[in-house]
Amino acid sequence: MKLLALTLLVVLSAACPALAQAHPRPPGLQQADQAEQQADKDTPPPASAQSRIDFAKLSHDADELAKIAQTIPVDVSSIQKGLLPRDTVEKLKQIEKLSKHLRSQIQP
Repeated sequence: MKLLALTLLVVLSAACPALAQAHPRPPGLQQADQAEQQADKDTPPPASAQSRIDFAKLSHDADELAKIAQTIPVDVSSIQKGLLPRDTVEKLKQIEKLSKHLRSQIQP
């Protein structure tokens, strides 16, 4: 009998702090949470990255990049012969600039 009373006392004392923390929330907090959830539902999603891409410019830049890149093997052949075409470095800088721009437009 003493063991049963002791067990009951331990169980009740452990349950009391849990019961003390389970107070009902004030109506104002519940309404604020509901209003916040409703506002989240009403907020439109952000504009997708696809809608901001100028596909005409993207295509033009890709074509220009390809055109410039096709001239590099000829320049490298000239370098192997000991001649450095004066615009090779500028072409490489332009290729780098265009590729970075294209990458930034394509990546989300």
